[in-house]
Amino acid sequence: MTVKPQFVLSLSCPDRPGIVHRVSGFLIDQSANILEAAQFSDEGSGRFFMRVQFECGEVGLSAAALTERFESTAQSLSMQANFFALATRVRALLMVSKQGHCLNDLLFRHKSGQLPIDIPAIVSNHADYYQLAASYNIPFFHLPVTADTKPQQEAKIREIIAEKQIDLVVLARYMQVLSPELCAHLAGRAINIHHSFLPSFKGARPYFQAYDRGVKLIGATAHYVTTDLDEGPIIEQDVARVNHSMSAAALTVAGSDLECTALARAVKWHAQHRVLLNGNRTVIFS
Repeated sequence: MTVKPQFVLSLSCPDRPGIVHRVSGFLIDQSANILEAAQFSDEGSGRFFMRVQFECGEVGLSAAALTERFESTAQSLSMQANFFALATRVRALLMVSKQGHCLNDLLFRHKSGQLPIDIPAIVSNHADYYQLAASYNIPFFHLPVTADTKPQQEAKIREIIAEKQIDLVVLARYMQVLSPELCAHLAGRAINIHHSFLPSFKGARPYFQAYDRGVKLIGATAHYVTTDLDEGPIIEQDVARVNHSMSAAALTVAGSDLECTALARAVKWHAQHRVLLNGNRTVIFS
């Protein structure tokens, strides 16, 4: 049995009548079979968002060919539209410092088939996890960094991104602030994870700070990286209730679990092309 290639079309444009009709008509003309469709009209911004997953029987059809065929429709609707071939997996660079729980979680999910990504490389400013990377047969790049060597270190990161044809950078508890230049270079294709105490508990040992304040709710936030530190468009958040009986160490464990799950979902949704930017916010067709 011949497997038909599957594609995703994600789009946004000023809202107006007839958009779904135009998109559906185009797909009919391509002899496409729609497998999944979702749409959202944002009254606040006046924009329309849509994600369509479909299959086509045309041999050799590519996302580039579909983009070219759809160009006149997109232009007539002032539309930002992207086609993706689902057979082409997102290539993700993982970056980590000394806290390895998110890295370990992503590697396991990838190995067990839970994340539709490829991981061509891992970058760290510490050497702690080179053996973990080796156990998954993934190249590990140890790139130490200081304030004086940051430009050279980030230049090497950009070389790795280009050489490995990276589509997405995942800051899996990478505890270095990226330069504005690197943030701009990675706009819309870099995801960070952090605890949701910001800006209340900054700096080291945030869960111990939260314990001292007697918090009752902890959480984690996954977001796109921007030049505004930890303020990029939010993709996913997770929370858990805590109580007086839990130690600071127990809060840290619970928070680490939340960071893992929130980051994994954000990476998965991005890799499935379910995330569309809506100004400083996101539309998630999960």
